[in-house]
Amino acid sequence: MLRQVKIIVEKHPEGYVAYPLGLKGTVVGEGDTYEEALSDVKSAIEFHIETFGSEVLPEESPVLEAFIAEATIPA
Repeated sequence: MLRQVKIIVEKHPEGYVAYPLGLKGTVVGEGDTYEEALSDVKSAIEFHIETFGSEVLPEESPVLEAFIAEATIPA
């Protein structure tokens, strides 16, 4: 069975970090490129499901869309 998982990929000065939305537990991937981070997090997701079972997946994805927003706050 195939499932769609939304993944956030962040670009940092040191490289890329990727993590899925909606899974139970912590799953993170990283890499020097966007593609490496995405591949790493996909592998981590598969390992997470193999280790903890399909109950880490939500019944239905609670995330329909993800947005990035910026806000100015006092420091």
